[in-house]
Amino acid sequence: MPELSGPARLWQAFKAPRRSQVIVAVLLALVGFGAVTQVRTNDDDSAYAGYREQDLIDVLNGLAGTSQRAQSELARLEKSRSDLLDSSSKRKTALEAARSDLQTLRVLAGTVPVHGPGVRITITETTAEVNVDKFIDLVQELRSAGAEAIQMNRKVRLVAQSSFDQVAGGLEVDGTLLEPPFVIDAIGEPATLHGAITFARGPADEFEEDGAQVEVDQRNDLDIASVRAQ
Repeated sequence: MPELSGPARLWQAFKAPRRSQVIVAVLLALVGFGAVTQVRTNDDDSAYAGYREQDLIDVLNGLAGTSQRAQSELARLEKSRSDLLDSSSKRKTALEAARSDLQTLRVLAGTVPVHGPGVRITITETTAEVNVDKFIDLVQELRSAGAEAIQMNRKVRLVAQSSFDQVAGGLEVDGTLLEPPFVIDAIGEPATLHGAITFARGPADEFEEDGAQVEVDQRNDLDIASVRAQ
């Protein structure tokens, strides 16, 4: 077999490489890749290598300023969040207070039913009709003692504008005829309301002087269902 020239041998090796040639090629490729990677890394690390001292100081100051601005913005956002939460809490508190005030006004106006502790006062005429003024005094004493709601004979809700008239057969309260015995329910602190009726020379004594029997019972729970038209 004739001896091949240099280019022919190279072409022959390219077409049919021996195992040793393949290994050498792979090694060369790996070395080349590592060299490129190292160059890129060195380029990144040396990005500031050519900077003067003042340039580096300016870069550091810029980074510090950016960090400070970020911290300031974070603090501003946290304060805004806190203000929003505080404002929301204040609005919620104001709304709850308004609802409570509205409910109190409704109770005082007698437009809603009420239940709670209080007293039941039963006035029974025995020897004579009870004077209407005594009822007015009784209601005033209950209100002064903190009664939240008052009703009479489970029919009439008593409010600040209630009127009493003595008529044949009983009392006319806010246009409704009420017959004896008269039962007054008042919601409030039971012991306080009881004391406001039974103290010496108080409403209970005045009713008895007019010939009536008075019973005052403290109750843990009373229902006042009568309401006034709105």
